Amino acid sequence: MRSSINRPPTPDQEEDEEEEQGKEASLGDIINLKLVESGEKERLMELLRERLVECGWRDDMKALCRAYARKKGRNNVTLDDLIHVITPKGRGQ
Repeated sequence: MRSSINRPPTPDQEEDEEEEQGKEASLGDIINLKLVESGEKERLMELLRERLVECGWRDDMKALCRAYARKKGRNNVTLDDLIHVITPKGRGQ
């Protein structure tokens, strides 16, 4: 059933959606736990790191940080500033 733009969903619909989100989160937790227990998560993270280095992504992010620091002045840059600047580019947005 589709919700109308002009009226909020019925309480039953909201409860069903919350239950589904709870199940998805717990399923994600279970998957994460299994990956950690088996050591597969660490192996996947290492593979990801290697691939990002191979394709030059890491160097690109370093270059962006350096360029921003030069532009703003080395003493005027915070970690939060750098994260804010490079996150969209790092995610490919």
